Amino acid sequence: MEKTDLIIIGSGPGGYRAAAYAATNGLRVVLLEKEEMGGTCLNRGCIPTKTLCHEADVIRTLHRSGVQPAVDFKGAVNRLKGVVESLRQGVESLMSSHKIRVVRGAASFVGKNTVNVETSEGPLTIEADNIIIATGATPAIPPIQGLSESGVMTSDDILRMENLPESIIIIGAGVIGMEFASILNTFGSKVTVVEFMKECLPGIDQDIAKRFRKSLEKAGVTFAMQAAVKAVCGNVVTYEQKGKSFDIESDTILLATGRCPAVIGLALENAGVEYTAKGITVDDNMRTNVSNIYAIGDVNGKTLLAHAATMQGIKAVNSILGKSDNIRLDVMPAAVFTYPEIASVGITESEAKEQGGYECRKVFYRSNGKALAADETDGLLKLIADSKGRIAGCHVMGTHAADIVQEAASLMALGTTVAQLAEIVHIHPTVGEMLHDAAMAF
Repeated sequence: MEKTDLIIIGSGPGGYRAAAYAATNGLRVVLLEKEEMGGTCLNRGCIPTKTLCHEADVIRTLHRSGVQPAVDFKGAVNRLKGVVESLRQGVESLMSSHKIRVVRGAASFVGKNTVNVETSEGPLTIEADNIIIATGATPAIPPIQGLSESGVMTSDDILRMENLPESIIIIGAGVIGMEFASILNTFGSKVTVVEFMKECLPGIDQDIAKRFRKSLEKAGVTFAMQAAVKAVCGNVVTYEQKGKSFDIESDTILLATGRCPAVIGLALENAGVEYTAKGITVDDNMRTNVSNIYAIGDVNGKTLLAHAATMQGIKAVNSILGKSDNIRLDVMPAAVFTYPEIASVGITESEAKEQGGYECRKVFYRSNGKALAADETDGLLKLIADSKGRIAGCHVMGTHAADIVQEAASLMALGTTVAQLAEIVHIHPTVGEMLHDAAMAF
């Protein structure tokens, strides 16, 4: 039996960054991975979709310049593969430089300190003082009639697609659905989105979500909101809306109805680890009910974001090391890389109105010099402050939204007030100075 200080199951952003951090702090680490290094984010999520987003941005920029480019979807896919492979090699090099032992194979618990790995060379048993589970999530498959027989694609499948579909139906208007709707619409696909909820992007500021949907509709995307999918037969989707039944057909169907924690096959019961359908139960330090086992990232269901997994991993390693930190996991910025781009952190305007004691200020992109110069005037910024004047939320739709919200998140983590923000010099001309304009408006 092999022994080590720390076993990490899963090499996504949470797993590999936690491994490097633990090794830097003197722990012997074994990292277990049954598929590609980098996890969902690198191979089937954040990075490949953002590569396609960039290619779509180039097309839009050329269109605005009066150029009608020949759309090369295969070329974009090939570039995507190159980007992913380069970053995957980077992760492997990082593990090597930190002398982290990487074992390829499916892992399952034998006991609270012991894991079995089914490698290509046979089973391997490893024992460790502490274990971090970082297995991520898999596409959620709802119980829709005919779904399994119809060859419907998930977000994992569609990124392996070599040819651009002439038409596509996207079931689900969450982050995954909206990013692909934006990308494929720009490449020239006829996109139809079917969503059960009243509005797209649940969890995003309602005003911004509505404005975004209207922007996509203007670009040619068709939405069927408050529509319940009843069946899928071949390339036909049947949905019910306001008591009426509708059939729509397309070349391709994408199922984008969320993700669920990847716990199947881990044999968590052998270690006594508690979990629900939402994920593995953890405390504020990512520790499970078993004192030496931690769970980070999508598998614990707290926040399904790559950067959340990274910081949760550092939090878990700090707990193992007995180190204190000031990591603010309650200040969690998020972005949707659509066109227009969307980003948010903290309390929304509707939540602020319900709770009372907050103030909100808005600034529009059309009044910003840099946005006007770049022909990016579709968007707005909302800045929210609590009763003590501290920044409590920031929500943006428009170019560089993620960059703006990241600044707001950094200030929120430090307890900054809008008055203090108003006294910080911002570069002119930038779209980022809209955050300063909003602070001045208080």
